[in-house]
Amino acid sequence: MGLLLGLLIGAGCRLAGIPLPAPQALIGALLVLAMTLGYSLTGLLNRCRPATQADNCGGPSGQRQTGGTR
Repeated sequence: MGLLLGLLIGAGCRLAGIPLPAPQALIGALLVLAMTLGYSLTGLLNRCRPATQADNCGGPSGQRQTGGTR
């Protein structure tokens, strides 16, 4: 869905003749790399600690989990 939205925005900008709302190629690539590394590193650091509020999470079904962390 995100890819489709990106393609639609790009096509709309091209048809309207306005500059594409995106950073320069190198800056954009570094931004994506930094976001990916930050997301991955945060995930690795959070694996060592169990979720303390898992019992309060309703999840997709809306039912509260019982019995501690997953």
